[in-house]
Amino acid sequence: MKRIPHTFTIVFALIVLAAALTWVVPAGEYVRQSVDGREVVVADSFHRVDAAPQTWQVFSALFNGFVDKADIIVFILMVGGAFWILNNSHAIDVGVMAFLRRVQRLSRFKLIRKLGVNNIIITLVMLLFSLFGAIFGMSEETIAFVVVFIPLAISMGYDSIVGVCMCYVAAHVGFAGAMLNPFTIGIAQGIAGLPLFSGLEYRLFCWIVLTVIGIAFVLWYAARVKAKPERSPVYKLDEYWRERQLSTLNSQLSIRQGLILVLLLLTIVALVVGVLVWHWYIAEISALFLSMGILSGILDRQGADDIAKLFLAGCKDILSAALVVGLASGIIFILRDGRIIDTLLYGLTRSLASAGEVTSLGIMYLFQTALNLVMPSGSAKAALTMPIMTQFADLIDVSRQTTVLAFQFGDGFTNMLTPTSGVLIGVLGMARIPYGTWLKWVWKFILALILIGFLLMLPTLWLTLPGF
Repeated sequence: MKRIPHTFTIVFALIVLAAALTWVVPAGEYVRQSVDGREVVVADSFHRVDAAPQTWQVFSALFNGFVDKADIIVFILMVGGAFWILNNSHAIDVGVMAFLRRVQRLSRFKLIRKLGVNNIIITLVMLLFSLFGAIFGMSEETIAFVVVFIPLAISMGYDSIVGVCMCYVAAHVGFAGAMLNPFTIGIAQGIAGLPLFSGLEYRLFCWIVLTVIGIAFVLWYAARVKAKPERSPVYKLDEYWRERQLSTLNSQLSIRQGLILVLLLLTIVALVVGVLVWHWYIAEISALFLSMGILSGILDRQGADDIAKLFLAGCKDILSAALVVGLASGIIFILRDGRIIDTLLYGLTRSLASAGEVTSLGIMYLFQTALNLVMPSGSAKAALTMPIMTQFADLIDVSRQTTVLAFQFGDGFTNMLTPTSGVLIGVLGMARIPYGTWLKWVWKFILALILIGFLLMLPTLWLTLPGF
């Protein structure tokens, strides 16, 4: 069996590859202008510019990447430190075991016993997070939930991958099949000149299809791991989580631990309300979890110095994952400073002019999918590509709504794959899953989602659908 390279090695190799491309691909740029506070591309404005091949910049890109992603890096460190304080009380582990003991009693009902209690838990949790992703674009927030659902998955006899799937993968499947996501659909439809969140009916259908497929895949994988745990690619790596489970197997939930779990629940409620109602983002969420960590330490009867030491231990434990976020961001800086992103966009869009509608739609979709590997920001990608893609859609008689759907799917699926996603790297760091191991496990699933996404777009070419 070949040894999977370290995550740092993989990402740095991609930075070097991006630098090599700047020597081969001609430099070019579009003119951009500000429209309603957003930077958009001016049609037919592409022009050649002086080449800017990257050499030693592969090292300065690391610094730039750390600066650019400082908010996510600090967020990961603060969440890691806060949960280390909370985990010192063993409240989550003991609470999970107490929850499972109670839930297992439901097996006395014939229907629930036939469906499987664990299957019901996985399905309901994934459905909830898929809705979060579809409605308000949950993404970064999933980093904090990983340390809650991995112990639950381990306690049910699964692995850390199932725990990641329950929150992170579910949210991003919902993100891809979103109905009301303001960060992707809202911006893309605004640029395309479409009514906000129009075409909701067919998007709802797409979300249902994708969510059902995602849940079915995870249930299938979970059943395989349950039957033979050694099949899991993270079986040895999960020793950390299994040891935590064994240490609390027969423990009873104390009053202090119960209060800490109530605090965790209130924190999650505050997170959801804050994001939906007050539009919280990284800074507010970081402060929320930091306060949770400090209060949980107080409830656990820890002194101020002990809380500080626990927080630093948590930061140290998650430091490598936080650093990879900045490292991966360096890829984008190389491509941007090398001035070749617009050239790649221009070359592809020119090829759409002579293709048929199905082929053109497929090319647009594949381009959005590939572009997401190096530009995981949905809002930035919408501002870059939608002004041009909508014009080509008009030329080949493809609905602008279909073009938005191609952007939406292309932006969504590969978020679970690209090493340039700070969220993915942060989640894997929290889960203690190496990027190479994750990539080897998830790529077939992502490929299937990409194919299903294309099939879901085809009816919009031939049928009269609301909003399309």
